[in-house]
Amino acid sequence: MKLKIGITGGIGSGKSYICHLLNCLGKIPIYQCDEEAKRLNVEDEFIRKEFIKLMGKNVYSEDGSLNKSVVIDYLFASKRHANIINSIVHPVVLKDFLRWADEQESNIVGLEAALLFEANYQDSLDYTILVTAPEDLRISRILKRDNTTVDAAKSRIRMQSSDEEKKKMADFIIVNDEQAPLEEQIKNLLEFFRSKTL
Repeated sequence: MKLKIGITGGIGSGKSYICHLLNCLGKIPIYQCDEEAKRLNVEDEFIRKEFIKLMGKNVYSEDGSLNKSVVIDYLFASKRHANIINSIVHPVVLKDFLRWADEQESNIVGLEAALLFEANYQDSLDYTILVTAPEDLRISRILKRDNTTVDAAKSRIRMQSSDEEKKKMADFIIVNDEQAPLEEQIKNLLEFFRSKTL
């Protein structure tokens, strides 16, 4: 049996680093939803057709690439617009993940998704991991990474579902606060996941 694990966490929580550790320590291949969605937004025929219907032909440039400014203008015009785009993209990404998972040699595969619960991906996974970190630490990580302001970082955190909401749905929580020993938390999880594939 192939075990499918979802990894999520708010911006600045360090979920990508946790995925890196799962890959390094446990040899778990990780499907990165954000990266794959960018590819599928260009390559997938269904998404292309729906985006053109929704935003017009200008949504793709002459060279076939996605016209990001058109998408961003549409996306941020209203929450309803964001929901419409998500309803087009999320099912295609999930289908692509399941195809990818079948192709992997590993008995355990991971899916990294910022909107894991919002997209209802958990229904297709065996276990979910939520990565958490204190807000001040998340803000400092965002500032280092994105060259932005404290207010902008706080605003981006507020735009996402709270950790409290996600904790109710997650099977496991990894505390990434630079105090709790990360490797120990991950090794314990890997041991549990391996026991489920025997």
